[in-house]
Amino acid sequence: MRKIVAAFFISLDGVVESPDKWHFPYFNDEMGAAIGAQMSESDAMMMGRVMYEDWAAYWPGKTEADDPFAPFINNIQKYVVSSTLDKVGWQNCTLISGDFVEEITKLKQEPGKSISISGSTTLVRSLMRHGLLDELRLLVHPIVVGTGQRLFEEGVQIPMKLTSSTTFETGVLSLVYQPAEN
Repeated sequence: MRKIVAAFFISLDGVVESPDKWHFPYFNDEMGAAIGAQMSESDAMMMGRVMYEDWAAYWPGKTEADDPFAPFINNIQKYVVSSTLDKVGWQNCTLISGDFVEEITKLKQEPGKSISISGSTTLVRSLMRHGLLDELRLLVHPIVVGTGQRLFEEGVQIPMKLTSSTTFETGVLSLVYQPAEN
């Protein structure tokens, strides 16, 4: 059975929005290795509509000369979860638009490696509420950002258990959580 694994750059105050504005001073080889490990463990990505629209507008014309990440993101299988899109045009994209709980449950039963999610906060919240997220990887940065979208919704409780923790030289904590057994 496939796992769905979400990863976020997150600040001490829970902000995940616009990490390009606060994340880079903390990036080092340790973080690169953690991100690379997640990429190597997956053979597909999942994203929501907003991320799809942003990435589909940027990545399709990019090559390895432009960005080393371009061949990976352009060639990997991508699943786009949306109730508002009618079609997706980026290569290797499949639209999931019906009963997403049913569709994702079926997808998890197919053979393959993990399905990774980087970003797509609304999608990850929905997956967590429906018990479909298998692992949550947080790279907690030692900074209070103050404003921006936060990962967790107010008033929603989802018990998790910590399965791994590492402190990077930059002070970033790499935390891995799985749903707690009830």
